[in-house]
Formats: sequence, structure tokens, C-alpha cells
Amino acid sequence: MPITVITIVGRTLLALLFILAGLAKIAGPQPFLDHMAAHHIPGLLLPLVIVLELGAGVALLIGWQLTWSAGALALFCVATAFVFHLDLADKAERTLFVKDLAIAGALMVIAAGAAQMRGAVSIG
Repeated sequence: MPITVITIVGRTLLALLFILAGLAKIAGPQPFLDHMAAHHIPGLLLPLVIVLELGAGVALLIGWQLTWSAGALALFCVATAFVFHLDLADKAERTLFVKDLAIAGALMVIAAGAAQMRGAVSIG
């Protein structure tokens, strides 16, 4: 699969979601810490979340280690959906749950495509 403008734009849009979220957590961590506490998630994990969002987000943006960066972000999205958005009776939470799963699906496609490209390159 050749790299196309559409591929780069799509990856950029996904990457920006995580990069901007990581920067927001640095700029004002308290609402995120409060939200984590409300779901019984230790606040000590926030720096790890920031590193994941920024590191894997930048990797996704530049196309580096896509199998791992997109895969890690996909797992993060699935975990986020099931930890923070399980109140499916609430319409907003249900929407966030499905959105997180949809983003995870897009990231899985990127990870699988990168793994397939790597395999095709090493075989051929």
C-alpha cells in the first residue's frame, strides 16, 4: 500500500487527537485527575497516559513504528471506553463509548496495514 496524501491526512487527524489531549493534560491536569479519581483510577497513572498520548501520537503523526504506536493507542482507546464510558444508559457516555471503539478500530487498521507492509517488504 503506497503512502498517499489521504493516508497521511488520516494519520495526522488521528494523531492530533492524542497529541492535543496529552498537551491538555499537561496544561491543566486537575480535571483529568478528578475524572480518574471518580473512576477509581490512581492519579499516578496520569504521567504515563501523557507519555503514551504524546509519544505514540507523535509516532503516528510521523509514521514511525506504526504497528506499535497505533496498536498501543488502540488498546488505550478500548481501555478508556470500558473504564470511563460504560454508563451506556447515558446517551453522551454511550456516544463516547462507541467513538472510542471506532477510533480503536481505525488505529487497528493502521497497525495491521503497517505490519502487512513490513512483512511484504521483508519477504519480497
